[in-house]
Amino acid sequence: MSEVFEGGCQCGHCRYRIAGKSLSLFACHCRECQRQSGSAFGMALWIQHSEITLLSGKLASWTRETPSGRHMMCEFCPECGTRLFHRQENRPDMISIKPGTLDDTSSLAPVAHIWLDSAQPWSGINSECLQYPGNPEHFGLLFDRWDERREAAKPA
Repeated sequence: MSEVFEGGCQCGHCRYRIAGKSLSLFACHCRECQRQSGSAFGMALWIQHSEITLLSGKLASWTRETPSGRHMMCEFCPECGTRLFHRQENRPDMISIKPGTLDDTSSLAPVAHIWLDSAQPWSGINSECLQYPGNPEHFGLLFDRWDERREAAKPA
């Protein structure tokens, strides 16, 4: 089942549309996500993508090394600097949308919090969410929890 996600940067220069299946939404409390978001955590909406359309603007990018030694390409608006996407070199079939850039953020609720060893002590974590001190060894449980939540939200 393909879903369509639309969003854009803060200044409006970059607009995008992505069609694909959402796999999970989680909050990451690692120091890199704290720096990137300028907040206590970053969020990631993982999409198994088949089509990315840049509706306007051009993206800039830079690549950083992750703690596991892999490389992540970070794409952002060159005008205002808003981070839009992340892509891991070892997962070319997936893209991570920075979900705050979506036009509709009303249903954004993470199913998990990762890297809690780096979390700010005042961060309130919903006890119903999956919780990990670092990176989960496997993301399958996060995918399953996301599917369960989407299934429960479907009209009867």
